Amino acid sequence: MLTREQVLDAMNAFIEESAADQIAVRDVMVQGRQVSLTVLTVSGEAEPPLEAALRAALQRAGAETVHFRFRALEGAAGGAGTGAPQAERAAGGAGKAAAAGAGAKGPVKGHGAGLSSPLLAEGSGVQFIAVASGKGGVGKSTVTVNLAVALARKGKRVGLIDADIYGFSVPDMMGIEERPQVVNGRIIPIERFGVKVISMGFFVEDNAPVVWRGPMLGRMLRNFFAEIEWGELDYVLLDLPPGTGDVALDVHQILPQSKEIIVTTPHATAAFVAARAGAMAIQTEHEILGVVENMAYYACCSCGEKEYIFGRGGGARLAESLHTDLLAQLPLGQPDNHPSEPDFSPSVYKAESETGAIYLELAARIIAKTGQE
Repeated sequence: MLTREQVLDAMNAFIEESAADQIAVRDVMVQGRQVSLTVLTVSGEAEPPLEAALRAALQRAGAETVHFRFRALEGAAGGAGTGAPQAERAAGGAGKAAAAGAGAKGPVKGHGAGLSSPLLAEGSGVQFIAVASGKGGVGKSTVTVNLAVALARKGKRVGLIDADIYGFSVPDMMGIEERPQVVNGRIIPIERFGVKVISMGFFVEDNAPVVWRGPMLGRMLRNFFAEIEWGELDYVLLDLPPGTGDVALDVHQILPQSKEIIVTTPHATAAFVAARAGAMAIQTEHEILGVVENMAYYACCSCGEKEYIFGRGGGARLAESLHTDLLAQLPLGQPDNHPSEPDFSPSVYKAESETGAIYLELAARIIAKTGQE
């Protein structure tokens, strides 16, 4: 089993041997023999020779797969340069390794520092809940949407931020066809099923792809807090992109008080990957409210017998590994909605349906855990 300390030692040795004074590392995460880390350089751009050398150093230490994120050193001209703080260097033993952010406590550095918003004001009483997953395709957005609607059905004032800026889907899932209006220079979110919604999908024409880099994503996320007229809310749910990339980093910085729900399927691999999102929450001192196991089973509509088509136990094992609760096990099945209905949506379950009832139970557990009863 590869440890974070071994990874840092390998980076120490590489930096000292190569005399690479303008390199630092942070955000080191190790899962088995899989390593993920951020490399700070003068340019902030990926450099294939450097990446190859770093990868070789980590593979010699025992890593099987390595994922790098390249960022610019802070405090230098144009965002990088020779004035970067040397405390972030990986070299120099345990003290400097901690300063590199690999094992140290403190905020993860994203693009969201210094944001001012009424939602973020001390004493606002808003509970922020980020819904995360390790990979796509596990139904994270479905869980986010239906939990938001269930909280609203419980009488709570709810906002929903579709923070999956590349893969936005919330407007379509909720059957939203209109666009937000601007009143007195402020954007009014769309309200649907009692939930106030904002999404990148409202600002993109004809489902065009979003081709942006990290800083632009961070600015858009900031705008979702700073330029939206949210009004008074009890909860704000954030549908995060899968994985632990730029937007997740920015959420961790903008919302140090946020809580998290981790979504997985019962499959062992999905739960293994979801553990990375949980590890990131723990590293950034976000409270994990619990795990939601989606697609836990399929209930036959004729006989009601349950078929566990994706296996069993992944959610429980993930919850155990993260020392948290398994909040709900949701069946695989499509909402019984028809386009002729006035409030039609493709993905919102009716309150009286079996799955809708499970979401109401989940909402009740969240309300109890967050002290909003």
